[in-house]
Amino acid sequence: MQDLCFESDDLGETEDFLVRAYTKMSIGGAGDPARTQVVRRTLGPVSLDRLSVTYDMSYDADPLRRIVLCEVHSGHIEEKFIGEPDDVFAPGDLTLYSPPELPYSGRVCAAEYDLTVFDTTLFERVAMTPHDRAGPVKLQGHRPVSQAAKQRLSSLIAYLRDHVLPDEQARTSPLIVDSVVTHLAAATLQAFPNNAQLEPTATDRRDAAQPVLLRRAMTYIDEHAHEDITPRDIADAVFLTPRAVQYMFRRHLDCTPTEYLRKVRLDRAHQDLLASSPADTAVSTVAKRWGFAHGGRFAAYYRQTYGRSPMSTLRH
Repeated sequence: MQDLCFESDDLGETEDFLVRAYTKMSIGGAGDPARTQVVRRTLGPVSLDRLSVTYDMSYDADPLRRIVLCEVHSGHIEEKFIGEPDDVFAPGDLTLYSPPELPYSGRVCAAEYDLTVFDTTLFERVAMTPHDRAGPVKLQGHRPVSQAAKQRLSSLIAYLRDHVLPDEQARTSPLIVDSVVTHLAAATLQAFPNNAQLEPTATDRRDAAQPVLLRRAMTYIDEHAHEDITPRDIADAVFLTPRAVQYMFRRHLDCTPTEYLRKVRLDRAHQDLLASSPADTAVSTVAKRWGFAHGGRFAAYYRQTYGRSPMSTLRH
């Protein structure tokens, strides 16, 4: 995916663009002016799109084949689902636009809304289906499981859009992009009903009891902290499921693998600050080098760990 910017009041041009940007579809329109605006910004394998439709646009579309999360800001969207009751997405709603594998239809009614788009395989970074139900991880509903879960996901998407995307250094950092994209996949699974096996099985618990596997996982993280590794990568390195690795770190270290990775990267940032000077190094540069996109959070985490600010370390 690449950044895009589109604006037109011609339905033919709009349909052609939407086909290229999303999936094969046919559209119709009522209202004047029939203006459509789409701005797409990409963050690694994720796109964050803002759409503005000034008229009532009907659509009949092929499957999206991707996860498309929709957050409405004004107007509304009438969505028809196969095998489920029709629904209306109103301002403040955050929904799954349509199941990735199914065709969909509906009507956008003079709406402004955001779409967050990513491939379903991103879920494999953080979850698996049960062994007796082999297959891809899927969302099993288009509404969040709770208002709190919806708000957490909405806040994360807003953070990506308003803080990570405008920061070119963060947007092009493999460690930052990998971290926030993995977080997005996990937050989406936490927000929507799904078929993933999130709790450890008896086998996972048995595997997690082996200290040698914990040491191997820690060694893998230590040796690859400078790379964009995921929880699935860590699990694959020690031949366990992501669930087992998660449980193992919780049981023995009282943290998640991701939290341990963050500790290792913080230590690497600390070493870089000790070896540098304010004359040729900025704290923000070191933070982003090690995957910390938010300068304030990096400073707070650093102070909590080392008892002083990163700037104090850099100056001394």
